[in-house]
Amino acid sequence: MIRSTFGGFTMAQQALNANQRAIDVAGQNLSNINTPGYTRQRLDLASISPVGASYSSSVFDCKVGQGVMMKGITQIRDPFLDIQYRNQITKVGTADATDEILSRIGEIFDETDSAAVREAFNNVITQLKNLATPQNAGESSTDRLVRSSFEVLINAIHEKATALDDLEAEMIKKMEDSIVPNINSCLEQIKNLNEEIKNSQVLGNPALELQDTRNQLLDDLATYLPIKVTYKTDTSSGEKVDLLEVTFRDITLISDTKVGEFSFDGTGGIPVSLEVTDALNPAATTDITNLIQNGVLKGNLDMLNKAEIFDGTDTKGIGYYRGMFDAFVDKMATVLNDLNGDALFEKSDGSGAGQPFTASNIKISDGWMNGTVSIKKSNGTGGTDPSTAYENVQLMINALISDKQIFTIKGADGGDITVFQGTIQNCFDNIQDVQAIERKASSSILKNHLTVLNQIADSRDAVSGVNMDEEVMDLMRYHQSYNAASRLMTTLDEMLDKLINDTGVVGR
Repeated sequence: MIRSTFGGFTMAQQALNANQRAIDVAGQNLSNINTPGYTRQRLDLASISPVGASYSSSVFDCKVGQGVMMKGITQIRDPFLDIQYRNQITKVGTADATDEILSRIGEIFDETDSAAVREAFNNVITQLKNLATPQNAGESSTDRLVRSSFEVLINAIHEKATALDDLEAEMIKKMEDSIVPNINSCLEQIKNLNEEIKNSQVLGNPALELQDTRNQLLDDLATYLPIKVTYKTDTSSGEKVDLLEVTFRDITLISDTKVGEFSFDGTGGIPVSLEVTDALNPAATTDITNLIQNGVLKGNLDMLNKAEIFDGTDTKGIGYYRGMFDAFVDKMATVLNDLNGDALFEKSDGSGAGQPFTASNIKISDGWMNGTVSIKKSNGTGGTDPSTAYENVQLMINALISDKQIFTIKGADGGDITVFQGTIQNCFDNIQDVQAIERKASSSILKNHLTVLNQIADSRDAVSGVNMDEEVMDLMRYHQSYNAASRLMTTLDEMLDKLINDTGVVGR
């Protein structure tokens, strides 16, 4: 029995359409080979099954399919690599934020400037040694030189204290004006894209380019905090529609077209706090300041809020360096005041005698400034020997550069906590040493995380990125298939022509 007259033509037409569309997809991929965030697309094809059984069929009936069917155009993505990439980029965000702030702290305690603390401290030692020499000890001008050198030192101390305060204020402002608004904007954009994608899919359009944009935003969001992305399918509209849900721990940040919101509070100073509302329950607000394991938020919040030994946490944030700097200043002022008897240093903020000196409140005492107080050169134990007549000044010198001191702070229970042991000079040097070690560690961690991230990104690009060689090969393959389908149609036309015009003319 002769087959359906136009069945073969239909099959050839479907082949032509499928190969034409495959060429279009390959062209689309090649056109976007340099487009950031573009995901390689693929035409999904399926064979059309032959017709079912009939009374005229037999076991010897050879049924052939009815051609090729285009099922749709999809993206080539590996969800596992997406999860790996976002988990790793979160770690990079933590290390990068920490490294940036440690770099700024290093600039504050940079001692290459001739007016820096160490240079001023060394000048104080030089002037005290001059004061301890017999030929200069009786000169009031020598005492004024010592006082002037201390004024230079205190000015340098105030500059660094102000720089630390400015860095802290800058970080708070950055959180308020940049980081948190960027996160909320990212959440809002993803929500809007969810709605656009859903509307497109209801109309039968997969909205692949919109999905690329959404994936980029999800990657951006993952730099701030660890997120979990879940895709669900809704078929209630008659079309397959993707529904996106983004969560942090047990808090829903995005659920389809519902979105949560982050809020930062730095008005009360340190510690600052970060809260987020649940997308499914806007009335529920959760303080997540100490719940974030990784990300830019983690790095910034830790460097703002934590001070390691000073508050019992595990991070040497800005508060740690301020605390060590204050401990250096307090020990220097307290020891010299005790050795002199009459106060050489006072607190500018009017705090009581039981309160420590800080880098911000230390000043030369009014008595020393107006001349009613001066450095006592002898404490009465040196006798009349000229070599020991100025032993109190020597004690001051030793206290600053050679005597081991114990630096303590008051703990929460009122007890003393030792934060450093060594000379007063070494205490300041230790601040720079710790910063250098912490910066080196953070830079090394950042480098390692970036290496792993780049490896994952390469693996993801190998799957989702456009490879020019592969696309060109596809173009050649589909072009050959298109030519073959065209030849099929020509052959069918010739067969039909033979059937119509040349069959049954013999013997006429």
